[in-house]
Amino acid sequence: MKIDIQKIAEGEESIVIRYIEPNPAVDRIVGILSGQGGRLWGKADGQRVSIEPAAILYLESVDDAVFAYTADKVLRMEGSLSSFMSEWADESFFRCSKSMVININRVASLKSLSSNRIDATMEGGEHIIISRRYASEFRRILKGER
Repeated sequence: MKIDIQKIAEGEESIVIRYIEPNPAVDRIVGILSGQGGRLWGKADGQRVSIEPAAILYLESVDDAVFAYTADKVLRMEGSLSSFMSEWADESFFRCSKSMVININRVASLKSLSSNRIDATMEGGEHIIISRRYASEFRRILKGER
């Protein structure tokens, strides 16, 4: 991405954003400029909509598409779960399996399962299984050992 910054002596300040296709980087820049820097953009019902990351219960990757689930809607997101975790390196989100990321702050209850797995019940009532590969790291986080 090319960045061109010019200082002007007078007149109105302006910002021009040029892009070929909307993408997460452009959406984030627009969000910051419009005062919504902490928001994510996705598609729901054919429209581009934004949400607060804290509203996300979990994200799921299905057939090379990423979906963000909130209490009342499902958004199709750009990118991958890995790119989400890189871009939103936030203590709230935890990769709980190869295809899912949960918002730890939206977990209502936990239950230990056989084979060292964990059943996380989200605020909306959905049950998310934390696989054994990620369960030990999740337990460390719960103990405050991040």
